[in-house]
Amino acid sequence: MFAQGLLEGKIILVTGGRSGIGYKIAASCLSYGATVYMTSRNEEKLNKAAEKLSEMGTCYAIAGDIRNIERVQEIAAYIKKKSGRLDILVNNAGGQYPSPAKDISYNGWNAVINNNLNGTWYMTQTMANTFFIPQNNGKILNIIANIYRGFPGMVHTGAARAGVENMTKTLAVEWSRYQININAIAPGVIQSTGLEQYPPELLKDVSDRIPLKRLGSTQEVADLTIFLVSPMASFITGETVYIDGGQRLWGDVFEF
Repeated sequence: MFAQGLLEGKIILVTGGRSGIGYKIAASCLSYGATVYMTSRNEEKLNKAAEKLSEMGTCYAIAGDIRNIERVQEIAAYIKKKSGRLDILVNNAGGQYPSPAKDISYNGWNAVINNNLNGTWYMTQTMANTFFIPQNNGKILNIIANIYRGFPGMVHTGAARAGVENMTKTLAVEWSRYQININAIAPGVIQSTGLEQYPPELLKDVSDRIPLKRLGSTQEVADLTIFLVSPMASFITGETVYIDGGQRLWGDVFEF
């Protein structure tokens, strides 16, 4: 789709890269010439994913929980020691579960907020202070969710992702002096391993409630990612791009 070698020489960190959207993003970055670092909590599965992706290019696995600021700082130190710099951060790690708002536990709320909002912030601030601000250059891309009309059925992740979207806008202005571009992608229902966490009845006939009458693919999200982190999007910052088949404008995924 893009020119061969589009990301040649770029050092990229993809969080949550061992499966689903994150894995496909990492693979696409490698295919266009980048060196990729991947993080995930499950070290065994992460290492297997990195080993497979290494057939495409230089790929490193660094296990860690983005909710642990000390570990995030260790990840930054590892990248600095090994590569000396970081050019692009893709904040893809996250997690949630469907639940009526009245049934969400205190621990469940905190777990999702800590993962999707706090973890994203820890990664963003740490990588900016370690690399992007001193370099006076960098790109950050946040993978959020379709929160255009709220997120009935998952208020915890809706609140967290809305926080990340606002953070994206805020930092786009505040860090523009450092030549840092920061944008977000808001996927709709994507056919990936992430759907395995949802009960089948919840996703029954979901395609019928999407204007384009199908689910999105991880490759489509990866293609949009490549564009936004490439030089072609160098004058785009503070934006959230929806990739949802028009669902935000018309269809409700979950019925209540």
